Order: sequence, then C-alpha cells, then structure tokens
Amino acid sequence: MKKVLLIIALLLGFKSQAQLINRADLLKDIEILASDKYEGRKTGTSGNHAAAEYIIDRFKKIGLNSINEDFKHDFSFKNRKSEQVNGTNLIAYIKGKTEDIIVVSAHYDHVGINNSKIYYGADDNASGVSALLSIAEYFKKHKPQSTIYFIAFDAEEMGLQGAYAFLKDPKTNKKAIKLNINMDMVSHNDKSELYAAGTYKTPVLKEIIKDADKNTGINIIFGHDVPGSGKDDWTMQSDQGPFAKENIPFIYFGVEDHKDYHQATDTFQNINQDFFYAAATAILKSIIKLDKDLQRIK
Repeated sequence: MKKVLLIIALLLGFKSQAQLINRADLLKDIEILASDKYEGRKTGTSGNHAAAEYIIDRFKKIGLNSINEDFKHDFSFKNRKSEQVNGTNLIAYIKGKTEDIIVVSAHYDHVGINNSKIYYGADDNASGVSALLSIAEYFKKHKPQSTIYFIAFDAEEMGLQGAYAFLKDPKTNKKAIKLNINMDMVSHNDKSELYAAGTYKTPVLKEIIKDADKNTGINIIFGHDVPGSGKDDWTMQSDQGPFAKENIPFIYFGVEDHKDYHQATDTFQNINQDFFYAAATAILKSIIKLDKDLQRIK
C-alpha cells in the first residue's frame, strides 16, 4: 500500500510540474517566431516589425498590461556605418503586491538575411521570447509579490541597443528595478546544461535558486560571470549587460555556443525540444523563488 501511495504522489508531482509551463504554447511560439515569415527578424526590417506584432498579439491574449501605447517603446540609434536605425522594445507588465520591479527579458531581433539565406534565430533568440511568454502566462494566473515587467528587447544584435534605450528613458524608474532575469539561447543543448550567470557578483541569487532545477531533467550550472575572465565572462554579452552597468543584480540564463549559433541552421528543427521545455520550467521555478525572496537581494 505504501508503494502505491508513493507512486501516486510521484505522478501527482509530475502532473503539477507539467502545469507550470504549457509545452504546446512554448513550442508553437518558437516555431512561429523562427519561421520564414519573419525573415530572421533583423532590426528595422519588415520581418522584425511583423514579429513585434506577433508578440504584441500574444501579450494581449495573455492579458498583460501595457505601459506605453500598444506595448511599444520606440528608440533610435546609429549603427556602425553612422546610419540611423529605428528599433522597438515591447514592454508589458503584471502588477504585483509591491512596487518593486523584476524585469524578465529576452531579445526578439536576430540577424536577418545574409547571402540570400534566412538566419532564423530559433535558439537566438526566439527561444528566450517564447519562454518569456510562457512565464508571463503563469504569472497572469498566479499573482506575483513583485511587479514584473516582461520586455522583448530589440536590437540586441546591434550592441544591446534596446536594453540601453530602456534604461536611459527618463520614464524608467531604475530605482524600483531590483532584478533582471534575461534569457538568451535557452533551447539548444545536448548535455542538459543551462548556465546561470550573475551570481558571482550577487551570491545570494545562487542560494535562492540552487534547487530550481530539481525534477526538471536539466542542471543549472553557475558560472561565466567572473570578472577578468575575458570572453568566458558573459556579463556584457546580452541584454543583462546594461543592467549590470547600473549595478542592478541580474541572472542571465543561456547555453554555451553550439554549431548552429549565428548560422542559417539555427532552426526550429534543430532545437532540443525536451531540453527547452525543461529549461523554461527551471527558469520559471527560479523566478518564483526570486519573487518570493526578493527582499534578500536588496
């Protein structure tokens, strides 16, 4: 009888685990964002604009709040050729029980079309945006303690321009932002390893999320954040960088580079679907823990 009860408990645990992230929605979003229609989502192109509209539509269907009209935060910058480029961040939020803000982010742009080949950017970074949408769906149903901003940044591939623009905007209340959780490349790994960078500078983050990967089927590995370690330090290699410069604690979830990184082969067909689902679940479990214990980070 005890063995039967144990099996039932395990099954109920797996069922509860599975309910955290809607796997079908997660995979549908990444497949659509990495499709031919969006032509690699390069900032300033029609494909990028169309991808933005898809994300906005998903924000609306989830029932998120918009800070600006239609969730859009427009900005402009000069590229390496001194040409003006216009970008658009997409910002939604869920009001929490406090005014403290956690920014959950992922960039939706990629590198577009090169030599007549579409660079689909499934892992980089349709994966992060898809995870962001699924995480937003969870918190829409489970009110967070903190106010959570869900930001799909633009122009990451052009020098983290969207994140810099958001933090430079006078309307951004930087003092209220207590934490940034950034996701960039979270769907393609053959060793079941997901890295969490940022705990070197803020060790309490590691203490809070150390068991978030339990029963997910993957391992969260802490690292790639030691100052002076050159390219092995990922602090400034994605949109968490501008937050780090403002001394805002961050965790960057991502995988190490793989053979499809910045190649036309970074397609939906080449992601690891089981790993992606597990990674999104572990990230969500991390955010749940961080939201609960945010006072420890201050």
